[in-house]
Amino acid sequence: MMSYEDQVSGIAAELEEILDLDDLEAKVYLNLLRAGPITASALAKELDIDRARMYRTVDRLVSRNIISTTLSSPKLCIAVEPHEALKITLGKKEDEVNKIKKSGEAIIEKINNEITTNQSSSIPTFRVVQGRQNIYADIAQMIEETTDVLYIVTTLDDVSRMYHSTIPEKITICEKNGGSVRLLVDMNDTKLTPFVKRFNATETKIGKLPSKGRLIVQKDKKMIMSDSAASFQHSNSDSDFSLCTNSTEMVDNIFTLCKFLWETSNPLKTIDVKNFVSN
Repeated sequence: MMSYEDQVSGIAAELEEILDLDDLEAKVYLNLLRAGPITASALAKELDIDRARMYRTVDRLVSRNIISTTLSSPKLCIAVEPHEALKITLGKKEDEVNKIKKSGEAIIEKINNEITTNQSSSIPTFRVVQGRQNIYADIAQMIEETTDVLYIVTTLDDVSRMYHSTIPEKITICEKNGGSVRLLVDMNDTKLTPFVKRFNATETKIGKLPSKGRLIVQKDKKMIMSDSAASFQHSNSDSDFSLCTNSTEMVDNIFTLCKFLWETSNPLKTIDVKNFVSN
């Protein structure tokens, strides 16, 4: 059974992704929810954080409406309710998407009207993508465009983070287009089976992974491969990076590896969760 500290750390990690917070901001927000109105100085002492750093963190959260402060002296910090914090974050993201869409359509029209482009090329391309949010955006696009088989080979921790991205929604689109997403994950605790199922991959298997990194490969198209160190960077999503390539030879080799791992792994549905939980 997970300790209270581990549970809080897990919630904080998910908050980082959902509310776009850094590690300290997520901890401050959760502690304010738990403790209620408190001064920044007292909170800094409780979390063993330098007061100047705490004040800067509080200012950032106040500017984003995640927390508020009183007019009293000394000032008290108050966290907004979780559903309100989510509403604020969603509103901000929707505004960003609408702005990008509007500006993007205008600039694309300018390019098409004023610039002659010649991008046709069969030369393989390679690029390094940094930042978990950027990587997940690439993965989501790959899945949406897939009309064949795509493998996701990664850790349980990575699956939990992907669940809060647009990736599960793109899996549904992929299946409507005739494609399928095969998820292969290493899972030691069978109690986590329902947690894996909610990811909603077309098929899921449990098996021994070659590393703690991630492999995403789209048949005959492209692949994304991440270093194993990325899976341990809970507090800094910016340190996560991946190699993305459409090199035919590399894609075919990795696809063959994933296919082999898939064939030697166990289907998720063969695990008897009911008996496991009752023991």
